[in-house]
Amino acid sequence: MENVLRPLIVLGGSVVLTLLLGWAVDLVLRRADARHHETPLWGLLRRCRPPLMVVLLTALLRGAYDQTALTLVQEHEAGIGQVLSLVLIAATAWLAVRVASTVVESSYARYASLSRDAARVRRVRTQVTLIMRIVTAVVGVIAVSAMLMTFPDMQAIGKSMLASAGIIGIVAGVAAQSTLGNLFAGFQIAFGDMVRLGDTVVVDGEWGVVEEVTLTFLAVRTWDERRITMPVSYFTSKPFQNWSRGGAQMTGTVFLQLDHRAPVAAMRVKLREILAATPSWDGRDWSLAVTDTTASTMEVRVVVTAKDADDIWTARCAVREQLIDWLCTHHPYALPKVNTAEAVPPPSGQWPSPASSNGRAPRAEEIHTNNSDLRTDDDAPPPGADRAEGRRAAAARGHQTRTGRG
Repeated sequence: MENVLRPLIVLGGSVVLTLLLGWAVDLVLRRADARHHETPLWGLLRRCRPPLMVVLLTALLRGAYDQTALTLVQEHEAGIGQVLSLVLIAATAWLAVRVASTVVESSYARYASLSRDAARVRRVRTQVTLIMRIVTAVVGVIAVSAMLMTFPDMQAIGKSMLASAGIIGIVAGVAAQSTLGNLFAGFQIAFGDMVRLGDTVVVDGEWGVVEEVTLTFLAVRTWDERRITMPVSYFTSKPFQNWSRGGAQMTGTVFLQLDHRAPVAAMRVKLREILAATPSWDGRDWSLAVTDTTASTMEVRVVVTAKDADDIWTARCAVREQLIDWLCTHHPYALPKVNTAEAVPPPSGQWPSPASSNGRAPRAEEIHTNNSDLRTDDDAPPPGADRAEGRRAAAARGHQTRTGRG
């Protein structure tokens, strides 16, 4: 009878005691949460009950399993104790990570509820996220070291991992794979306020929003739902655009190539009407000006403002579309076109009249050298003579032919 009662008392008593302690802790946390509505800490701590109960149950069994007097337990006492020790260490690490996560999350939630600065909230969110990843990594290293120390042949390795020199050696080994640089870059991003979760950035010509920041990589969600993953060291070694830095407000431009006769004043009036009916325009500023001209067109620049990057894109598209539609409907002459009109003849008197030219048109060399007014029929070379002979004949008669080259 004793061989049956002892295992039941040890095992059943451990389970019952664990359930009672877990229920008591949960009751205390619920009452604390009801009394303190201003902080979510107590309510979030209730999520730590599963690892806490595993720790309690494993600790009770680890201390009393040899009292069961079972033959199986006595034959494998060392192995069972080893397994329970490993489970206890892992459960303790789980509980420590869960408690740290709860404290950090509650602090962030309270700060976010009190702060009205969205940029600061994103900055704190990035910092606490990286801090939690660091805490998880440290707790994991300590837990693995403690597990190794439970094996006699591995105690030296476990102790070296816990020692400062051992930790530095592990970090140095990780650095051989270019992770140490990313780790320090992650710290710099978190506490240097370079880029935060939710920031709108442009990297390698891609526009997107920072969706995830870890110790080694950063994920950017593009406008077409793609994810760009890049090492965090990229943001500390290369330039990038952060449209959310110093505020999310944006200024956008729309360029139109129009005919020189486009009604600029009427376009300003129409632009004001378009912006008044555009919800994405924040009302801060707008303008319309001619910024450049070419031989066939002029460049009109429209400037609009919006509260963030999404709204500035919508406002630019709306302004561009409605202005072009208005020009096509009411001022089609303002649209750019290819000029195919005939050339205008030169004014009368620009070239010598037929009378002064003895009834002939000026030759090409006369037009080029502007010598048509110095030539007469006597100066003209006889038919069939080349130009060189003509120039020699003119020089013999005392005429100096001008070449137009100096």
